[in-house]
Amino acid sequence: MRAVRTKMTIPPVMDDIAAMLDFVDRQETVRRGPVGAHGYCMSGPYALAAAARYPDRIAAASSFYGTWLINDAEESPHLNLGKIGGEAYIACAEHDDLAPLPMAEELRGLFQRAGTVGEIELYPGVHHGFAFPQRWCYDKPAAERHWERLIALYQRRLG
Repeated sequence: MRAVRTKMTIPPVMDDIAAMLDFVDRQETVRRGPVGAHGYCMSGPYALAAAARYPDRIAAASSFYGTWLINDAEESPHLNLGKIGGEAYIACAEHDDLAPLPMAEELRGLFQRAGTVGEIELYPGVHHGFAFPQRWCYDKPAAERHWERLIALYQRRLG
């Protein structure tokens, strides 16, 4: 996964998202209007980047135990938090080597300073990957909470 992640950067993923949005827009059976984006682990940054790149289109974005949300890349998600036009929800696991607590706290400060609508929530006592039943670290109460939070976000912003 790390080999894939190091070769996959935000700009080409945003090109893919543009193509997906264009495809959706051409479908007769799809309701017009805002959309949502959410990502887990290495796709968490892409959901946030998409919300910043397409602020008039993506009204709800969430990242669940997203990795490298603060990094040295010029397209790092933390640099564009203020460009998110909708609402963002970022869920961090207390035990996460790929998104350690100091990074989550730094992100919280950046999020607030950027004026981003939404919240960053720390899920206490859980590990990276807590939402998937097949993982060793699955935590049912945290997984259920994450679904509640995601569905509530989509209901608020997407109807």
